[in-house]
Amino acid sequence: MSSDSPPPGCVVVVPVKPPSFGKSRLAVLPDEQRRELAEAFALDTVRAATSTPGVEAVLVVTDDVRLAASMRGLGCAVMPDGASDDLNATLVQAAAEVVRRWPDAVPVALCADLPALRPAELAQVLAEVVAHVASGRAAFVRDRAGVGTTLYAAAADAFAPGFGVDSAARHVRAGAVEVGSDAPSVRTDVDDLADLGAALARGVGPSTARASGRRATPSG
Repeated sequence: MSSDSPPPGCVVVVPVKPPSFGKSRLAVLPDEQRRELAEAFALDTVRAATSTPGVEAVLVVTDDVRLAASMRGLGCAVMPDGASDDLNATLVQAAAEVVRRWPDAVPVALCADLPALRPAELAQVLAEVVAHVASGRAAFVRDRAGVGTTLYAAAADAFAPGFGVDSAARHVRAGAVEVGSDAPSVRTDVDDLADLGAALARGVGPSTARASGRRATPSG
């Protein structure tokens, strides 16, 4: 890429478990509401990502046929999950698909439980990501709790996510650069009721607002 070339765009990869299996730590809620919230989180995350400057495309990875149709309705590409028991393997396969379909883009893995995500904050993070990837470094965003990861990006030939227990420390040990410390909506993932309260306090997207009985806050 010459110095006069525009920076590469990003393809955001969002892995989504079928809502019937997702968000097990919200099992204190009635099962129907838990499923509805899990689906709502994913829809609002993807809706914000598709509205973010610098995002060339959003690729959703899911085996849920009904959810896949909803995601296509939001303008996303969708692929099945070929390694559903291993999130990191799923993401590596998706990154390979990004290379095939969008060869010049930076693959960015984004968690599907960010219902308060703001496109402006995500755009800020992606600008940092692109700069680090151009210099040969992976980048990640630490979650609100400080131990997990909500976003990971690297060049396609070095894409090696380490999601799971203590993933933030794992990414640091692998040499990834932490970004997004001042982008709270990119860090506010929802695993339990306390997380949901934090997201609602920030303002959530329309699907989560309906599922939780709250009024949506316009994203920006």
